[in-house]
Amino acid sequence: MIHSDGFRALDRQECLRLLGKAPVGRVVYTRQALPAVLPVNFSLDADGSVVLCTSAGSDLVRAVDGVVVAFEADDFHAGRRSGWSVVVTGRAAVVTDPVERERLLRTGPRSWMPLRDGVFVRIESEMVTGRELTGVGAGP
Repeated sequence: MIHSDGFRALDRQECLRLLGKAPVGRVVYTRQALPAVLPVNFSLDADGSVVLCTSAGSDLVRAVDGVVVAFEADDFHAGRRSGWSVVVTGRAAVVTDPVERERLLRTGPRSWMPLRDGVFVRIESEMVTGRELTGVGAGP
């Protein structure tokens, strides 16, 4: 559906398809009772969960393990005034199951930073929303 403001709502499947193509996104969480945003590389698991790989002792792991967070990824083309944005909201948790961890070591994301004690963090895709900017209107 195209809205008069030039945006089109994306359904869950479209959102997950677009997320699967994005190399970087942003984790939105709370740090010391304030909003925090951290860009990270990630992968999308078969069940639609977002998976990150980070250091076990990181501030991110301490802040997000067991709490609800948001994850956003996008792709925009300023010249064409078009693009998309997808937000996944759900509970984040460090992957502790040994079988799941072994699978993610083979198929999951690789941190772009060197890690000695890497862990995987899974963000369940409990709520997935997205919008596409259709490029209509030239603006001022």
